[in-house]
Parts: sequence; C-alpha cells; structure tokens
Amino acid sequence: MTLGKMFKLPTKVGKFAMAAVAIVALASGTVAQAQTQRLGFSGGPDGGTFQFFSNGVATLLSRSLPGVEVSNMASAGSVENLRRVNSKDADFGIVYSGDLYLGINGKLTNDANRYRNVHAVSYLYGAPAHLLVREDSGITDVAQLAGKKVAVGPAGSGAAASAQRFFESVGLWDKISPQYIGYSQGASAIGDRQIDGLWVFAGFPNASVIQATTSNKMRMLQVHEAAQKGTLGTDHPYYAPVTIPAGTYPGIDYDVVTVQDSALWVAGRHVDQELMYKAIGEVYSDKGLDFMRSLAKAAKAMTVESALSGIVTTVHKGAQKYWTEKGHSLTEAQK
Repeated sequence: MTLGKMFKLPTKVGKFAMAAVAIVALASGTVAQAQTQRLGFSGGPDGGTFQFFSNGVATLLSRSLPGVEVSNMASAGSVENLRRVNSKDADFGIVYSGDLYLGINGKLTNDANRYRNVHAVSYLYGAPAHLLVREDSGITDVAQLAGKKVAVGPAGSGAAASAQRFFESVGLWDKISPQYIGYSQGASAIGDRQIDGLWVFAGFPNASVIQATTSNKMRMLQVHEAAQKGTLGTDHPYYAPVTIPAGTYPGIDYDVVTVQDSALWVAGRHVDQELMYKAIGEVYSDKGLDFMRSLAKAAKAMTVESALSGIVTTVHKGAQKYWTEKGHSLTEAQK
C-alpha cells in the first residue's frame, strides 16, 4: 500500500509526501555515515611484530575514540607502509626510522621519491645489533674482524643492509667476508667454527642468539663503541644507542651497548591534529599501554619517557602538542 492510498491523499500530495520521506531518509543515512570517521592503519605480514602493534592500536582507538573506526591493514612492511601513508592510502602505519629518514630525503634503494607527507608519532620498539664471536677466538674488538667471515643475514634482508652500513662506517666492509645466511644457520655455523662472527639485527632476547650462547661460550662485542669511532652517527643518524642488559643471554654477564633502528608509529600529515592528540592520549594511557603489552612483549619499550627515541624526522603536529605537554623538548629535526 502506498503512502498516498494509506492516508487517502491526493495523488500530487501523496507523491510529494513520499519524496519528502525519501529525502529525509537519505539525509539521515548521510549524517550517520558522516558521524563515523574511518581510518586505516598499515601494519605488516600476518603473524609479524608490526601486525601485532598495528592491530593493537587500531583496536584500541576504535574502542576508545567516539565516532572513529580504525581498520588494521596487512602489509609487506616498513617501506610499503611509508608509501601508503604518504599517498593517503593509509592514515597510520609502522615504519623504521631509517626507512623514514631515507624516504624523506629521497635516498631509499632504487627509489628517489621523497615521502614528505609522513610524520612520526612515537617510538614503539627497537631492533638492536648483536655482534657475536666465540669466546676462544681471541677477538675482543670489532676491528679484529678484518679478514674474518661474518654472517650478516640473508641477501636483501634488513639485517644485511644494516651490517653493510655499520661495517662500511668503520672501514671494514671491504675487509670482512660477509656470509649471507639466516640467523639460525649462522648460530649453528659459528658453533661449528665455519664463521668467525655473527651479526643479528633484531629485538632481544633473540632465539638464535640464545641458541648460539647456550651451545658455546660467546662474547658480544661493543658495537656502539666501535660506531663512535666511525661515521655511522653522521651517515645514518637514525641509529640510536641501546643497552642489552647483562644476563639477557647465557654467559653474557656484562652490559652490551649497541645501536638500534627504531620501529615508529607514523601518521599522514593529513590526519587531523586534534584527532592525533586524542589518539596518542588513549594509546599512552596506563590502560592503553597495559593493553599493548598484553599483545606483544616488545611493547614493554613503549613509554612516555621513550616516546621520541630514535626519531630524526618531523613529528606530527598533534603529537608535538602531546609530547611537549608531557615534558619533551623536540629537536630541530623533529619540529
């Protein structure tokens, strides 16, 4: 039964009434849609650390920010996230500080584009360098690796790239014999004396380093001390010092000061400043941090105090406001 017949309205009046109802319904739907702001968070491969963090933040913000829905997006990782956020295909992402720095400056491998629409929000966790030798090798300093075989990770991996940057910065890359093998294979190889050194670029404690230090007596070299004698700090300013505490690995009863790249929460420059400010407040509240730490052990590195660690590029304006209120002083590079 039509609206006109139901109320016995004249045909023209009935048509007008139905049109009015349709307009109201359409307008109501438009208002409902406008009330929900949908954002995308680009993370990493399924099961990877990036994906734990991106899914956690997306879930947290969707629950705690009225009218905001954040969807977690699977991704190949850091560089893809950089490109997505820069092009507004995603609003948030996780990007290594090194990739962000290189991307902004047009220095990514085989990619001269400048990704200047991506701003840092906060430090999430670090991937530090481990450099192991056998205790009985007599090697106590990085310089003594000249002429030695060093496992640096698979060819094309982030680990191998970081190893090359480090050893080039201390003048050793053309003096060592890099072995492009994975961490687990490297841990076995150093135990079997097939290699002299093992480079691992990952969060600690790392399973392969545990494997190596459990099976044989190992020494971990002081990477940061060596880096300070070279050009790593000026060539790659995104590497930050970090300490692997004594006792983290079997037989390593001393602190090891090394360098790390930092996984950062990033946002597009287009993201509203007030929304960004509120989002950080939710994630870095006590409740928010407890939730993040329940999802990933690496999230224990997320603190208000460490929020700007490893960031050498522009910080989002909304984040600048939040962190300044929390007592942080921004560097010139972060402004």
